[in-house]
Amino acid sequence: MEAPTTPSADGYGPRAAAAAGGQDGGWFGRGPTGAHGPQPPGHPETGRPAPEAARPAARQPAPAPAPTATPARTAAPAPAAAEAVPSATELLRRTLAEIEPIADRVTSYFYALLFLRHPGLRDLFPAAMDAQRDRLFKALLTAATHADDPVTLTTYLTHLGRGHRKYGTLPEHYPAVGEALIGALARHAPETWGPRTEAAWVGAYTTISQIMIDAATEDELRAPAWWQAEVVAHVMRTKDIAIVTVRPDGPYPFLAGQYTALETPWWPRVWRHYSFASAPRSDGLLSFHVKAVPAGWVSNALVHRARPGDVIRLGPPTGSMTVDHTSDNGLLCLGGGTGIAPIKALVEDVAQHGRRRSVDVFYGARRNHGLYDIDTMLRLQQSHPWLSVRPVVDDGPVGLLSGGIPEAVREFGPWHTHDAYLSGPPGMIRRSVDTLVGIGIPTHRIRHDSIEELVGATT
Repeated sequence: MEAPTTPSADGYGPRAAAAAGGQDGGWFGRGPTGAHGPQPPGHPETGRPAPEAARPAARQPAPAPAPTATPARTAAPAPAAAEAVPSATELLRRTLAEIEPIADRVTSYFYALLFLRHPGLRDLFPAAMDAQRDRLFKALLTAATHADDPVTLTTYLTHLGRGHRKYGTLPEHYPAVGEALIGALARHAPETWGPRTEAAWVGAYTTISQIMIDAATEDELRAPAWWQAEVVAHVMRTKDIAIVTVRPDGPYPFLAGQYTALETPWWPRVWRHYSFASAPRSDGLLSFHVKAVPAGWVSNALVHRARPGDVIRLGPPTGSMTVDHTSDNGLLCLGGGTGIAPIKALVEDVAQHGRRRSVDVFYGARRNHGLYDIDTMLRLQQSHPWLSVRPVVDDGPVGLLSGGIPEAVREFGPWHTHDAYLSGPPGMIRRSVDTLVGIGIPTHRIRHDSIEELVGATT
């Protein structure tokens, strides 16, 4: 969930649901009757409601036929082949396929239903319901697509459960969201909805919510939901890029290559993701490279309004784009725009560990002035003989690589003994991944931040 919700009227939580009957009883404590009252009987295999005129009266078991004499050489007729009963996972996928063309409409209905039944929730969301609003519903649907992959599902939901502590989410909040989810799907997926499908979604949501609750409970024992951080330095590098340095109010453990969510005092409850621009420092300070983008609430506030003495909030650190210090593989680092921030942190991390590993950095921008931190990277290159920094611009002057990072990477190499790290605009990352796979680097050695998180960080 991306924002807190309130408990349902019956007070059932995910664990109570299991005690009340699991999938059959549902976390409403009502069984699979639907969000809008009892559902009509459905097809026994697909769960799809039968047409009104075709609905038979309650069936009684057919009596077993009386034994009859059968000629010795006459084979018994083969029984009619029964249609395979779809699995719960298949029913989830059918629902997702049905609502995909009208996803925006379903999302809007989900929130309308949530706020209608629990009007107090509206105050817990951002003042304007932008893309951050959609993440709650999309996260639930994304989790459902991995229902048959427990490892991926648990990893994804553990991250969500921990991250959502900063919104104030509590275990008793989950049933309200579950009711709105079932209500929205029942309303907009009439072709696939029925008792079996509802039971599949109730079961999936019960699992989803419990994993998130458990992750948050465990994380609460180790760290706060957020940290207060005072701005101690604010340096403009270009007219729309600032390096913001903050001092957290307590120990803040993180790894180079990770990122966090920031909330400013000017836009409460609006969080955006930014990468750490350095490896952990002895003084505990944290730096972020922020580019103000058109209509970007958080980015414009951090670039044009924040000043030393202002206090912002930090969410917990997250992300897996970290260095494996047990490997001797070289590092191939591709950073576009402010994506150079975590790349710089990775270089510092390798230097701090004192191992001479080959590190090749391609630093890209659309134009020459976009390489706002090139001097810092070149100084690092002078200090570390194992580091190579190559500036790349889309339309570059003589003496610089041009044509974009993916094209520049093809000109050098080979990279078969390198682990790749990518940070920058979503389009650059997608093109670079295709390039790296095409030249033989396996996907498990290509690391980058979540594309969804990157999109969220552009505002």
